Amino acid sequence: MKRAMAIFSIVALLASYSRLSAEGAHGSAANFDASRAASEPLEALMLARNSVETMFQRSENVVCMESVTQSIVGKNDHSIYREESKYEYQMQSSILNGTLKLQEARDSSKVSFRDPARTLLITSGFAAMLLIVHPNYESSYQFEAAGEEAAENGTIVKLQYSAVPGATSPAALRLRGKNYALPLSGTMWIDKATGAVVRLTASVDSSLTDLGLKGMTSDIHYALVQFHDPDESYWMPVSATIDVETPKQHWRNIHRFTAYRRFTGKITVEPASKQ
Repeated sequence: MKRAMAIFSIVALLASYSRLSAEGAHGSAANFDASRAASEPLEALMLARNSVETMFQRSENVVCMESVTQSIVGKNDHSIYREESKYEYQMQSSILNGTLKLQEARDSSKVSFRDPARTLLITSGFAAMLLIVHPNYESSYQFEAAGEEAAENGTIVKLQYSAVPGATSPAALRLRGKNYALPLSGTMWIDKATGAVVRLTASVDSSLTDLGLKGMTSDIHYALVQFHDPDESYWMPVSATIDVETPKQHWRNIHRFTAYRRFTGKITVEPASKQ
């Protein structure tokens, strides 16, 4: 089965969905009634699965402005070198024969000075990181309740997740022309009432040390974005911070996403006239 791979500039195909059944999520009605409090995080997880699936199905041709700061971090967590760029970022989603296809594109609007002597980290694919909670990856992750937090407009459910050993990952690291699946674990903050993912952290354990990777972490924040034609609202990434460390190097990239809108232009191809 083909699946999507995202983050660190990897995006592929997402195969047809395998929905989470109500019985599989809650168990029998008797068990559900007997453990209502324990099942509430699972309810939030089910809402999140539905919310993410709907977002990828319907948020076609999303465009925004993306600002990227690429840094090399030295001692005491201070930046010793930094480059800044701006792009028009576009995410396209389409469904064909039950398969969801995700594509990302960047058009540069500001290119910073490039020091050819520096090696910087290239990162992308943050909208697609929500595939962690997509129904297609239900068997790839285990979730555990991690408490609740009061928010301005309701309650946030915290869930900790970890990759099932050997399961397919939606994330990959591209290194020297090869892709390496990333076994991600972290925490997800979900709006209890709507299932919206408002924050997601991810890290990679020491299983990739043979690639020279000492540590990798990401922290993504989402906000409600209003779209038009049609009028719909989705939680989209507004910021993402990624740290990658090797024994000799520490990189940090910070992405900020603003001015979301839908790309409405269409290309029409007409056959050439016969001479």
